[in-house]
Amino acid sequence: MPRLRLLAYNAHGFRAGARKVARAFADEWPDIILMNECGFPGFRLRRFARVLGMEVNSGLRLFRPVTNAVLVRPPWRILERRNVQFSRTNRLQRRGVVAARIGHAGFRLTAASVHLGLSDPERVRHAAELTDFLAGLPGPYVLGGDLNEGPDRPAAAWISERLWDAFAAAGDGEGATFPSRNPRARIDYLFVSQEITVERAWVGEDPATIEASDHRPVFADVVVEEAS
Repeated sequence: MPRLRLLAYNAHGFRAGARKVARAFADEWPDIILMNECGFPGFRLRRFARVLGMEVNSGLRLFRPVTNAVLVRPPWRILERRNVQFSRTNRLQRRGVVAARIGHAGFRLTAASVHLGLSDPERVRHAAELTDFLAGLPGPYVLGGDLNEGPDRPAAAWISERLWDAFAAAGDGEGATFPSRNPRARIDYLFVSQEITVERAWVGEDPATIEASDHRPVFADVVVEEAS
């Protein structure tokens, strides 16, 4: 049964620089990164992936980009890429889910990254679109992202009813991630499906991560209990 370290992180457009963000996680060595606000056109994300030696699937397309990404460390590799845009709300930022089917030694896993918006009705609608999308993919699943709301709000609750909230299951501390210098809100999440056991979840507190973004990172150590 493989063990994996997951990371959900809003990179704030890599405004601190790709190498500085990469150095912030050097000691944690995540196997899968589920990233938001990757910047556009994507050269910083590619540089970040090279520094960490990770393979990447992103939504950074030329037209209508979705600034999410899934990064995977060898020996895991990306087998299939699936990116879906959510329904558009007037002139609000384009939102969607970026997913990758990954594999290693006979095990398969779907990893997905999402970033919900600032409008309550839009978040609720997109949460339903997200879970509908995941239901059409083979499990097990890991999902990470910035939901822009707390655990008791409707969109986060909708997802939590269908997947396990890793921090709620095995979290250390309060779990607040925003703003990074004095976090008061838990708006960044990791979720897993029932085939995955969460051993531990925590929010990064290294000063380097605080300097790298306005969000703190969320980590989880998990065990994939069965192959698919």
